[in-house]
Amino acid sequence: MRTLTQWSVADYQHMRRTGILAHRRCELINGEIWDMVPEGEFHRFVNHRGVNYLRDTLQGEAEVFEAHPITLVESEPEPDIAVVRLPDTRYLQHHPYPEDIYWLVEVADTTLAYDLDTKRKLYAGAGILEYWVIDVAGKQMTVFRDIRNSDYSTQNIVSDGVICPVAFPGISIEIQSLVSIPE
Repeated sequence: MRTLTQWSVADYQHMRRTGILAHRRCELINGEIWDMVPEGEFHRFVNHRGVNYLRDTLQGEAEVFEAHPITLVESEPEPDIAVVRLPDTRYLQHHPYPEDIYWLVEVADTTLAYDLDTKRKLYAGAGILEYWVIDVAGKQMTVFRDIRNSDYSTQNIVSDGVICPVAFPGISIEIQSLVSIPE
């Protein structure tokens, strides 16, 4: 009988530090090391533009990380965008923990089903209050909120207008600034 080896966050971080995973683009998801899909041009463009927009909009309110790890109990994923508490010096000795995170954003061009299912469950289970998935092809965004029974109970699909993050109800985020792609 064969079994799957479950890796702890400490094991995974040790492999990273010692260079075992140096040439791998991967992340730890529920104790398993998953290869990440190579980043396409549209994904990079939407992600980078979204990070710049959020940094400008949230200046002085939050730190906006681009494709950097966060640390959960059994996982160390690398969300495309993490909006986290200030100051940035909080993260000198560790990646952001769930209590540091205001919300996460994944940009999905080839990973939509994975981001809407596996990542949604992972982030809700960790207690992250808000999660957005940008559907590059659909030019829309799914917004998950209101955690109940380790999952988000509210799911809204938006393609225009504004959204106010749960953590910053006085700040309006223009949805088109995140989902539109120039022709």
